[in-house]
Amino acid sequence: MSDSLAVVVLTLNEAKRLERCLQRIPDRYPVFIVDSGSSDGTLELAGSLDVTIISHPWAGFAGQRNFALAQLREYSWCLFIDADELYSASFFENLPSKLVDSGVDVYEVSSRLCLTGSMLRYAPGYPIYHPRLVRTRTVRFIPNDSGHGETVESGLHVGYIDIPYEHHFADDGPRAWLQKHLRLAEIEANAPSSAGVQTWRARLSKSIGRGPLRPLLRFLFHYVVCQGFRDGRPGLIYSLMYTWFELTKLLFSDT
Repeated sequence: MSDSLAVVVLTLNEAKRLERCLQRIPDRYPVFIVDSGSSDGTLELAGSLDVTIISHPWAGFAGQRNFALAQLREYSWCLFIDADELYSASFFENLPSKLVDSGVDVYEVSSRLCLTGSMLRYAPGYPIYHPRLVRTRTVRFIPNDSGHGETVESGLHVGYIDIPYEHHFADDGPRAWLQKHLRLAEIEANAPSSAGVQTWRARLSKSIGRGPLRPLLRFLFHYVVCQGFRDGRPGLIYSLMYTWFELTKLLFSDT
């Protein structure tokens, strides 16, 4: 069927967040959990739910998504949802119209970031898009400059969906966020330039370069240019978090 769709959630120790994420997905869509070695009860939880579990050693963000696409060729489309993301009923209500043969290969879906229980209205700098809804047979992910593998190969027909999902990117606590971004900082410090589809944010990041002023510019971008100060304390915290991230990348680039 031209409109058949599977939902994929990549997991690694997501027991605390997985059920909340899955509760937002309508029953009419089959859900596949691609797990890379959870040890916190994620698999036991998933086993109690109406999902299919596939185990695969971590192959990087792009590699793991490409593995999932290779397993799901019987479906025309794949929607990738991370365990810390919550999709709205409105998104799924409007989804069928996107699955007809419109010539689009990949849809970039907008997001809204949440921190300490608050929706950030300004600091992140919207719009933020990620390639989430893709044709299984025509799309491949490639590593991008951020190390997340959230870009796709060039030459594809790209569409946009402006019904944002909520991204609770730090709801597992500051320690987990810091540990994760230490790993990402090391990856990004020496990541080659991506040749894939680039968002305006990626182009802006490249234009700034990797010099010593980058941490300061990152703070000014979020807190002043994007008016993160209007988000109050969460906006300041967000701006400082990613200033720290840029400082950490600078340290790794000198090692």
